[in-house]
Amino acid sequence: MIVRPHLHWFRLLFVWRGSVLPYIVTRLLLVLAVSVASVLCRGWWMSEHAASALSIPPFTLMGIALAIFLGFRNSVSYERFWEARKQWGALLIAARSLTREAASFAPADSALQRRVARTLAAFVYALKHQLRGTDPDADLACRLDAAVHQRVAAARFVPPAILLDLARDLAAAQRAGTISDLQLQAMDRNLNLLTEASGACERIANTPIPYTYRVLMNRTVMVYCLLLPVGLSTSIGWLTPLIATFVAYTFLALDVIGEQIEEPFGKEPNDLALASMCHAIEVSVCELVGETPRSGPPEAEDYVLI
Repeated sequence: MIVRPHLHWFRLLFVWRGSVLPYIVTRLLLVLAVSVASVLCRGWWMSEHAASALSIPPFTLMGIALAIFLGFRNSVSYERFWEARKQWGALLIAARSLTREAASFAPADSALQRRVARTLAAFVYALKHQLRGTDPDADLACRLDAAVHQRVAAARFVPPAILLDLARDLAAAQRAGTISDLQLQAMDRNLNLLTEASGACERIANTPIPYTYRVLMNRTVMVYCLLLPVGLSTSIGWLTPLIATFVAYTFLALDVIGEQIEEPFGKEPNDLALASMCHAIEVSVCELVGETPRSGPPEAEDYVLI
């Protein structure tokens, strides 16, 4: 996720870090080269193939249709991004609620309270690693007891295994008389909310936008941007490189932004800052029971938090 202070509109014109220009600059240079070649060949083409010369009107119609198509695709991508963010917000709410219940229902059992906080922190870190396909071992080892870590590390899906172990811990506290049946039921509802939110995140991560759709968008945008200079050169001459490159920047940038946010759990600049969100949840639950967080906040690198 890009984190930058608000800049004056004039400075925004020259921002490089945090923009999509690094991802499309080679394609823009290609469009620029085609534009220059189109202007240089304009005279020969008009004299030899005047009947087949392109003009602006067809590209106007094509551009409107392409803009609508890109807008629809970006809306779908942002919907996935926003749903993912809402699910992580639900994780924060459920984790806070469960920790608060542990602190209020079992005020004399500080060990239970701290285990709940540490286990919830381990759960969100495990979910982050599962969504990104990375190794959670280091984050789990510093938050879970050795025996618990060994049990959950062998699971294929670590987050639900952690929640199962936490549920068993709460059930043992109920049998020991630390919490009542009704209190256990209330805490179990928050465990279910954690399960639902993590399952929704897995659904988003495991159901990408169809690959054929992405191929279609990429081909359509590139073909349009490469043909546009040919149509403009017969009408505006040496303004073609400027106008064609600017139009190509708009369409290509929209295409790249849609690609980045359609997979919200990755490590690209416009994806969710899962590491920062995990730390925020850990700090939030640990603060309620007087536990010390096991790691510090992640730092932004080139204005990007991952």
